[in-house]
Amino acid sequence: MDVKEVFHMNGGLGENSYAQNSSLQKKASDMVKHITLESLEETYVSMKPKSIGIADLGCSCGQNTLSTIRELVEVVDETTRKFLNIPPPEYRIYLNDLPTNDFNAIFKILPDFYTELNNERHRRGHKFDSSVFIAGYPGTFYGRLFPNKCLHFIYSSFSLHWLSRVPPGLYDKQGKSINNGSLYISKSSPLEVSKAYFEQFQEDFSLFLRSRSKELIVGGRMVLILLGRRDRSHVDRGNSFLWELLSRSFATLVSQGDVTQEKVDQYDTHFYAPSKNELEEEVKKETSFEIDRFEMFEIERNSKACMSHGTVVARAVRAIQESMISHHFGEEILDNLFETYGRMIDEEMVVEDIRPVSFIIVLRKL
Repeated sequence: MDVKEVFHMNGGLGENSYAQNSSLQKKASDMVKHITLESLEETYVSMKPKSIGIADLGCSCGQNTLSTIRELVEVVDETTRKFLNIPPPEYRIYLNDLPTNDFNAIFKILPDFYTELNNERHRRGHKFDSSVFIAGYPGTFYGRLFPNKCLHFIYSSFSLHWLSRVPPGLYDKQGKSINNGSLYISKSSPLEVSKAYFEQFQEDFSLFLRSRSKELIVGGRMVLILLGRRDRSHVDRGNSFLWELLSRSFATLVSQGDVTQEKVDQYDTHFYAPSKNELEEEVKKETSFEIDRFEMFEIERNSKACMSHGTVVARAVRAIQESMISHHFGEEILDNLFETYGRMIDEEMVVEDIRPVSFIIVLRKL
């Protein structure tokens, strides 16, 4: 399965869309928003460009994307007004995701967004001729996207734990998965499985860093937010456990006769939750960046008035994984699969908390 051709968040504004089921990601990015905005402010103050290039890599679709842009523009506007007494810069903002992303969902709400943004800037006392230009930039960020040295700031939120492909090392010479029916690294996985995932992560993240090092201006910064794990053990009661529960949900469907075990055995995910040490080692090997800041954080439970935490998580995962799962298994299993998944999460949360961790890393271009 070619990830670039299939993988995308659910578009539109429907019940299962990413726009309606990304509250966990929004909550997480808001928890570390002060780090993101401080990093942009420090970058701008050190350079004072008349035209600032900002890229959001893995932007997805919906209001989360535009709310981030609004906050980035606001912090630079306020910095110029309060501390520098100079006109704000021209903003060049590039929204990047795979070509399968629903960019039209963003473009449709851009006119209203521009109107609201301009009104907000006028209310804050913005009196200068400073324009905000927003463009879609489809393509994989595992490779070059932009011309040399055209960017001052790069932001990527909850995208870099997705690999460029399912690791080829998961399959034997006959093309069969060696992962014993698991979707990700589990307690029953052979050592070759974690090795295959780690090597694919190294290949992808090193290429990501090399590509961005050519596109960022010296002194520019990257803020990367991604799912991770606490230590070198690949199996914990965090992100890997959520994948284990999804594997169990598939096993339930197999027992009900809704899907065959052979079909499940042929499906593996293109996800990897790196450790802090693994990320630091890749940055060190690449040599183009210095780590300004590196923090781990956890997202608290998220439930709604009529929806359990398990259901919130299951719907969030569905909005992200539906394209891949429906491509392999067909759409008819989706409702049963994710209802089972949400129920399993709630049952496990009663026994012991599930605590996925996330990282925020600020890298400065040397």
